[in-house]
Amino acid sequence: MKNHLIISKKIFFGSLAVVSIFIASTVNAFLNNEKKVAFTPSSEPKDSVYAINIHPPIFPKSASFAGEIVPLNQPDIRERFDRELTINAYLQASAILNLKQTTRWFPQIENTLSSYGLPDDFKYLCMAESALQPVASRVGAAGFWQFMDETGRKYGLEINDEVDERYNVEKSTEAACAYLSKIKNMLGSWTLAAAAYNCGEGGTQRFMAQQHQNNYYDLLLPEETMRYVFRILAIKEIYTHPLRYGFNLNESDFYPPYSFKNVEVNSTIEDLAQFAIDNGTNYKMLKMLNPWLRKPYLKNLKHKSYTIKLPA
Repeated sequence: MKNHLIISKKIFFGSLAVVSIFIASTVNAFLNNEKKVAFTPSSEPKDSVYAINIHPPIFPKSASFAGEIVPLNQPDIRERFDRELTINAYLQASAILNLKQTTRWFPQIENTLSSYGLPDDFKYLCMAESALQPVASRVGAAGFWQFMDETGRKYGLEINDEVDERYNVEKSTEAACAYLSKIKNMLGSWTLAAAAYNCGEGGTQRFMAQQHQNNYYDLLLPEETMRYVFRILAIKEIYTHPLRYGFNLNESDFYPPYSFKNVEVNSTIEDLAQFAIDNGTNYKMLKMLNPWLRKPYLKNLKHKSYTIKLPA
């Protein structure tokens, strides 16, 4: 019996050794193969290499915002710009959709910026804020320029249950122009004005005073604001040179501007859906052209004059 147990143990440990050698050799072969794939892809047959080669986006030789030069010779500035350029260049679906929207909205925004004397580059701030969509954020900012209601009212926008002009592209752009002009005069540069649009003019002033700096690129600001201007710069670079970053759109791919006529109203409209039908359209189109109308009616108790867009 004792001899039998000794023989059984020998068989067991011998089998265990064989299994261990097999597992070790298998793992070793797998790791060696992994190393080949990870570090020497050129040694693999061509048909085993993945077809798509991902590479960093082309980094521009120079950059500016609103005519103000970006100091790309500073390593941290270069790396912050590179981060946002890389992220935005590889948001392909969003970038294509945003590019398609530019032909619909940029002409209106550009005209308003020009009439108020603001640099054309601020249209990219609008893009960064809302992707040219009349949307609302989780913190209450709304519309093309993402105004909070208090700031919107301060700069002349009507904001209530029935009417919210933050969703009116013309009026919200006019308010943004007035706000940005004020900030620029307060802080001294358009780049700081753009940063303060994110951080707030009061907060930006405090950081400038604490750090004894008056240049955005020399300031330590909250993380979101540190990235904000560079995100705008990345959007400008990609949308100014789409082919350089692999976005190859035909003219027919872009969305055309809405074709509409203006109708002036200064009285109550009890049923906007019926108003739309009476004017040869439907409620869906009425809301698409007038997202600032927030209810299915317009009481207009003060008989204010409103311009409502209807399909031409």
